[in-house]
Amino acid sequence: MRARPATKGDEMLGTTEEPQALASEDRVGSVVFYRCDRTTPMADHDLTTKAAVAKSIAHLLGLSYGGEFDTDKPLRGPLYVVPSHTLAGATMAQRLGIHGIADFFGGVVPYRFVGTKAITHVLVDPGATAPEGWVAEHATALVDAVLPGFTAFSVADALQAGSRLLERGAVRVKQPEGVGGAGQLVVKDGAALRAHLESLDAQAVGRSGLVIETNLSDVQTLSIGQVQVREWFATYFGTQFQIPNHHGDQAYGGSNLTVVRGGFEQLLALDLEPQVRTAAEQAIRYHEAAAKSFPSMFASRCNYDVAQGIDGEGRWRSGVLEQSWRIGGASGAEIAALHAFRADPSLRVVHASTREVYGEGHTIPPGAWVNYEGTDRHGERLVKYVEVRCHGYV
Repeated sequence: MRARPATKGDEMLGTTEEPQALASEDRVGSVVFYRCDRTTPMADHDLTTKAAVAKSIAHLLGLSYGGEFDTDKPLRGPLYVVPSHTLAGATMAQRLGIHGIADFFGGVVPYRFVGTKAITHVLVDPGATAPEGWVAEHATALVDAVLPGFTAFSVADALQAGSRLLERGAVRVKQPEGVGGAGQLVVKDGAALRAHLESLDAQAVGRSGLVIETNLSDVQTLSIGQVQVREWFATYFGTQFQIPNHHGDQAYGGSNLTVVRGGFEQLLALDLEPQVRTAAEQAIRYHEAAAKSFPSMFASRCNYDVAQGIDGEGRWRSGVLEQSWRIGGASGAEIAALHAFRADPSLRVVHASTREVYGEGHTIPPGAWVNYEGTDRHGERLVKYVEVRCHGYV
C-alpha cells in the first residue's frame, strides 16, 4: 500500500516526498526506544508508557523490538528510533542514525527552544531579548492562529508583556518546556505578576524563556495531529479531558481521536463541527509556518494543542497553545489507528482513544491495549490503556 502523494499543508515537516512502501529486505532491523533524559529511570510511568508505544510501532512495521537504545548492544540491521523527547540539533540525531522521517518517530529541531511553547508568540517589542536562532517572522505570521500573548527571555520583558495583557483580563504565565499544565500560573493583577516573576530564576528565564498569554475560562482543548510511520500516514483531530488524580487535582486523563487515512486535506474533507474546523485550520497554519521558518527541522509526529474558550473580555477565542514534535500522550491511540488501517485496506476513518485512570476498582475494557499498569511518581496506582472503539468509512 502507498500513502497518497502529499499536497501543500499535508506534508510531514521536513519532507515533501511521497511515503514509500519498503521492500521486505529493507525491513530487517529493530525498533528501539531512546531515553533522552538519562537521569530519569526507565521505571518512570511516562517512559514505560512511551516504550510500550515503541513496541507497538515494532509490531506495526513487522520488526523486532530491541528495547532501550544501547550503542554497545549488537542489533541486526538498521534501527528505527523512538526518542522520548524532541531532539535538539543534528548531532544527536546523527549519533542515533536518524537522517529523515523514515528513521524515527518524533522530531528534530535546530535549537532547543524551537521544540517548546516559546515559538508560539511574538516578543514584546523588536528590541527584546531573544536567543540565537530566533525567527521573529514565525510568530508574527501566527497572530490570528494563536491566543493573544508574548514570549519573553528576560524578567523585565516578561513584566512588560504581562502588564500589557492584564489590561484585557487575567493572564497565564507558562514555562515553555512544561508538560501537561505543569509550570503554569494564572495571575489577575500587576502585583501578583511581579511577585511571581521575581520568584523565578532569571538565568533560567534567559535560557528557556517564558510564555505570557491571555487566560481562558470554560476551556476545551482540541488536538490536531499527523503521524507517519514509514509508509503509514494519518491525520486526526481529538479532544482531551481532565480527571482528578489521587490528590484531587485535575490531571490529563486521555484523548479521543478521529483519525483519517492521509493528510490534512483528507481531514478537512470530513464533516467537521465548526469549532473543530477552526482548530484544524489554525493548526495547519502553525504547521506550515514552522516548516517555512525552520527549514532544517523534520518530524514524523506532529501534534498541535488548540485551546477554545472565553477570554477576560467575554469573547470566544481559539488559538494554538503549543506544538509537540515527539511521542506524546495520544501516541498510543495514533499507533493503534495505524494498526487498524494496516489490517483493513478499505478503512478510511478510525476512532481511537487513550485513557489514564487512577486508583483501584477500574475495569479495563476487553480488547484494550494496556501500555502501563503500576504506580505513578507518588506511589499511587495508575493504569494507561488504548482502545479502537469503532470504524468509519468515507
